Amino acid sequence: MLDISKRLVIVFYFLYNYFGDNMNINDLASYCLSCKNKPCMKGCPLNNDITSFIKYIKEDNYKEAYNTLIETTYLSSICGRICPHKSQCEGSCIRGIKGDAVRIGELETFIGDMALDNNWEIPISKETNKKVAIIGSGPSSISCAYHLRRNGIKVTIYEKYDKLGGIIRHSIPDFRLDKRYLDKTIDRLIKMGVEVKYNMALGENLFLDDLDDYDAIYLGIGANKSKRLNIPGDNLAIPGNELLEYKLNYDFDNKKIVVYGGGNVAMDVARTLKRHKNTSVTVIYRRSEELMPADKKEVNEAKNEGIEFIFQTNILKISEKDIEVIKTELICDGNNRPKPINIPDTNYHIDSDYVISCIGSEPDNIIKSLGLELDEWNYIKVDENCRTSNKKIFAGGDIANCKQTIAFAASSGIKAANSIINEIKD
Repeated sequence: MLDISKRLVIVFYFLYNYFGDNMNINDLASYCLSCKNKPCMKGCPLNNDITSFIKYIKEDNYKEAYNTLIETTYLSSICGRICPHKSQCEGSCIRGIKGDAVRIGELETFIGDMALDNNWEIPISKETNKKVAIIGSGPSSISCAYHLRRNGIKVTIYEKYDKLGGIIRHSIPDFRLDKRYLDKTIDRLIKMGVEVKYNMALGENLFLDDLDDYDAIYLGIGANKSKRLNIPGDNLAIPGNELLEYKLNYDFDNKKIVVYGGGNVAMDVARTLKRHKNTSVTVIYRRSEELMPADKKEVNEAKNEGIEFIFQTNILKISEKDIEVIKTELICDGNNRPKPINIPDTNYHIDSDYVISCIGSEPDNIIKSLGLELDEWNYIKVDENCRTSNKKIFAGGDIANCKQTIAFAASSGIKAANSIINEIKD
């Protein structure tokens, strides 16, 4: 017979599964087992001490939960909303083995929002005479600036637009992230003493030689240029990254749209276009659904919004009114990921008014003019300390071929900041 404690756990698990959406934040926190080996922490790219901050929530000590989080992250209000938790922290949660994982993202969002709403202070170490220039203002740059400034270093961000945020502001749709939380996050960074110079584009009105008086430079400009399809008619395809970043204006109403790709950009594009009037959106992916790199939550949201999916299918040719596709089979050739191979004589056509290409991104051509060593894919080559071939210049995030999630980019920014601090300290 089960003892009383085990019965309570079973009852609580039943309530969580059937009424979880209505549970308050302390109930969600109480579902955490406070594992001593902290598998969720290992699954977090930022190495957030998740069990500890949740423990403080259980104790209603929200300020200490916040103090725990800011040791490793500045973007709790952002990451809590848009991180692919199922493949990171929540995917490593012990609770998730036999049931639902702890809803870590919601708990992090709660603390992050509370800190912003109450203007909770971030302590800054004694001021130094050291100064660092940061180019770009995406998640890696923001995180780098935060950590440097927190350690008393003077920071100036050079941003090509008139607002900070990088990919978070310009490529994450509003239905996924209310930009008010980003604005509050940016405002607090500026209040910490971070200086900003807007409308400064690298290679146009900003050059590395202009920054000689800084002790170090951090490059966090991202790699948001869409890859070409390299098939007949690919000039007719609209690049997905640019569609989101530049808010490209087409007449999408009452149109049949094909989105080609299986990542988070493809999901963001598909869900954005589905919000146009009477628009039909179909996602085509050359591998199986199980192998899609997109966050499973975003895939399910897309399905719920009426977006159709066609798996194990390749696009062969694009024309004005349709596309030619072919079915694929997945072949394991010794690599970790099965390779899609076209199946002969399975060609057919799909009507389409627009094709949006979302097959990946690469660095902008400006990277080749910086005089820094590049890797075989034209990303900036960095060592284990995020240092480039120029000992004064560091790089992180997508431009340094980091895994393309907000948390991984932010983690590289923090890592670079620590390397810079060690390099320029008195």
